[in-house]
Amino acid sequence: METQVPLPPTSHPRVVIIGGGFGGLTLARKLCGQNFQVVLFDRNNFHTFQPLLYQVATGGLEPDSIAYPLRKIFQDYPNVNFRLGEVIKLDVAAKTILTSIGLVRYDYLVLATGSTNNFFGMQEVEKFSMPLKSISEALDMRSLILQNLEAAINFPENREACLNFVIVGGGPTGVELAGALGEFKRHIVPSDYPELKDLPLNIYLLEGDTKVLGSMSEVASRKAKQFLEKLGVKLLLEKRLTNYNGYEVTLSDGTIIPAKTLIWSAGVKGQLLEGIPADSISRSRIITDVYNRIKGLDDVFAIGDVAGMITEKTPMGFPMVAPVAIQQAELLAKNLVQLSEEKPLKPFNYVDKGSMATVGRNKAVVDLHRLKFQGAIAWFAWMFVHLMSLVGFRNRIVVFINWVWNYFSYDRAIRLIVRPFRGR
Repeated sequence: METQVPLPPTSHPRVVIIGGGFGGLTLARKLCGQNFQVVLFDRNNFHTFQPLLYQVATGGLEPDSIAYPLRKIFQDYPNVNFRLGEVIKLDVAAKTILTSIGLVRYDYLVLATGSTNNFFGMQEVEKFSMPLKSISEALDMRSLILQNLEAAINFPENREACLNFVIVGGGPTGVELAGALGEFKRHIVPSDYPELKDLPLNIYLLEGDTKVLGSMSEVASRKAKQFLEKLGVKLLLEKRLTNYNGYEVTLSDGTIIPAKTLIWSAGVKGQLLEGIPADSISRSRIITDVYNRIKGLDDVFAIGDVAGMITEKTPMGFPMVAPVAIQQAELLAKNLVQLSEEKPLKPFNYVDKGSMATVGRNKAVVDLHRLKFQGAIAWFAWMFVHLMSLVGFRNRIVVFINWVWNYFSYDRAIRLIVRPFRGR
């Protein structure tokens, strides 16, 4: 008999949430004070503000400034219980989930597992590239970048590969990483690594489309391209990666780039769990109805990146971005109350408030419905939105101080190899 996860006794329906990202965190908060026992499972004991992972990877922020303990968040939420553990599989017939710490029964189950990297079957690329979906990966990337700069000094025979940095994917993550590395090259390398200041350090941004930031407006894409080129980033548009063996990047046109750093930001897919019916999965996402209810199941829901809400207007599902997860979580909290009271549910309607991306200091692009702007004003708008979206007052203060320091000093101070990267 499986060990039961110890939970407080309750007479209320139990809502089990898997995942403490934007969707899971918002849902648990919105269910505070409602007539539910909420159990939140996550493999980490903290929430990660993923939009700023690239700044951890490039030495602009420490990891604890973009992470916040989940137990701290819910310490004043009496009906919310956090459990640290890995979810192994679901049993929808028995209404239980098996975790690394035991078995849990649920009345309502919500999958908010987010997304993981999609390497499209390229096994060597998956083995040798650097993804950026977690704090541990950001720290590995920071160490690898700094280690390769040191290796370029100590091992001249490998210098070219050590000084070539290739980023795959011209979406917001790829553009922001390329811009941060461009500033690092311009402002940090000459002072910290005088042995390298006269040598070429190349930052390549590889994108299969004809432009970067393909989901944004033409003016945003064009301006981002100009910002990147001004920072010395080499754009490889309409080119695709075919292989990477840890030393050489091979492109679709036969071009080979020696590089010991390849950063992957070209694709993501839903983080699926064992036990989800096969006919409820399409394109690596879980098919849901307009109430976020999983196809064929009455009491199991999915929100955020893992959810594929297929409608006439959204045949590919909604974008895999934080605002979608947050809005779906807010509505689902209301619908769970409605469901428990046997009242009609409200369908989901996404309100797109716009998009933005930063390329570097005073360089950002913002697309709103009736307003599009770029440059310094867009950069300050980007800073404000991200600052206010962070969880915890302390994190906002720490990040704000770091940004002010970096702005006036042009210095990314956190250049520490605290745990050397040994390879994947």
